Amino acid sequence: MTLAAQAAPAVKATGRAPVSLSMATEYPATSMPGQGVTTFAELVEKKTRGAVTIKPSFDAAAGFKSGDMIDAVAARKVDAGDAFAGGMANKYPIFAVSSLPFLADSLKKAVGLNKAAMPTYQKFFAEHGQKLLYTTPWPASGIWSKAPVNSVADLQALNIRTYDNTSQAVMTRAGAKAVNISFADAMPRIAAGDVNAVLSSGDGGAGRKLWEHLPHFTEINYAMPVSVATMNLEAYKALDPAARAAIDAAAAETEKAQWKRIETRLKENYDTMRKNGVTIDTTVPAEVKQALTRASSGSVAEWKTANAPASTVILNRFGVK
Repeated sequence: MTLAAQAAPAVKATGRAPVSLSMATEYPATSMPGQGVTTFAELVEKKTRGAVTIKPSFDAAAGFKSGDMIDAVAARKVDAGDAFAGGMANKYPIFAVSSLPFLADSLKKAVGLNKAAMPTYQKFFAEHGQKLLYTTPWPASGIWSKAPVNSVADLQALNIRTYDNTSQAVMTRAGAKAVNISFADAMPRIAAGDVNAVLSSGDGGAGRKLWEHLPHFTEINYAMPVSVATMNLEAYKALDPAARAAIDAAAAETEKAQWKRIETRLKENYDTMRKNGVTIDTTVPAEVKQALTRASSGSVAEWKTANAPASTVILNRFGVK
């Protein structure tokens, strides 16, 4: 699960001025991506003995949502960033792979799919002036809603926020009114009542306190998508060799820590959600499952055709023809 060497010696004092680098995410510090950014920043400072510090910003405070992050890091408007792959997929569709419906609906499958996609991710970011640092898994996506989703009629009554073009198309085919917008943009519309449902994991929802507006969660296990953290390549190359080795080691340790965290994260999220009055439906009605399965039929094939040959390589590595 690592991207670089597992360990590197702490950077020795060289007399060079300390380096401060910025890192942004649109998610809260309590979310999985937020914890990843914090972990990475702490490890970098420790391994470089303060010679390099990462200054994190959360909740899109730096002005960049996931869909903006690739271009922002490439232009060095921010030195490093964490972005939800589904958000990046709106402009760069290859990143939709981790959120394709029901392709990786378990942790084991998510690990395998991430491994299969990693070489493609690395090549893409190198071509866009960036170094891939680490990936962060999200718990499986479900439906947060104002009312329970007990039937197809309930599904069709949803005005639902989705997170990429594929999920928007799936929910639309299932009969819901779907809009593809970032989490940051969705929150005001949820509060206003324009959006009465959200496709998201319990993690993102818990971090954003969705329970204040959407007290029901339906565990459809739509996908286990990832977020991806990258660093501007010129910023990385400007560091001395010892600092670069420390960055590599910190990234590798963060990757390992994030995929370890996911093993217990679902229970923690559900506990938090229930404490805040959320009703969690882990037994999805058969007719709802069938409607979503029909609506998602062909999504993987459509994505594969539209994004060949890179998509074919990823799916072949994953074992899907």
